[in-house]
Amino acid sequence: MENESKVNLEEMIFDYIDKVKYLLSPEIWGNDLFNCSKNEVFLLLLLYRNSEVNMTQIAEYLNAPLNTATGIVARMEKRGLVNRERSSEDKRVVTIKLTAAGRGYIKDMIKEITRYGQLMIDGFTPEEINLVFKMVDKVMDTLSSKDARQAKQQQTDSKIKKIVIQ
Repeated sequence: MENESKVNLEEMIFDYIDKVKYLLSPEIWGNDLFNCSKNEVFLLLLLYRNSEVNMTQIAEYLNAPLNTATGIVARMEKRGLVNRERSSEDKRVVTIKLTAAGRGYIKDMIKEITRYGQLMIDGFTPEEINLVFKMVDKVMDTLSSKDARQAKQQQTDSKIKKIVIQ
């Protein structure tokens, strides 16, 4: 019985992946959203909400090492989406800001996401909308719980083989 429920869950997951795959295609969004990595999108959103941030804040927000954050900023700077500037108070501190092109890029992205979100919400009653958000919150709480993190760590630990050297 347990094995059967796992197979059904697996089939359900793959069915939804196939449905979502279409929704995440560049043809649907019609903009450059898919020319950015996940971390680049998160950085654009961080900068959109804050006028400027430093490299340490970026690394912490992305939960990435400082050298990774530096590489992300370098790629985005090359594309003209962000600028690096030395702080006038402390020349050791580098601040990152959106360029006009970066601000336009993120505004277009938010506009598209909002448009699709509105299309989705228009198909629901207010009660259904509340239920969806409650369910998503419950999923997020479950996945971010201590037990879920421990299970993930155990899975990672079981993949590591220890070799004893004598």
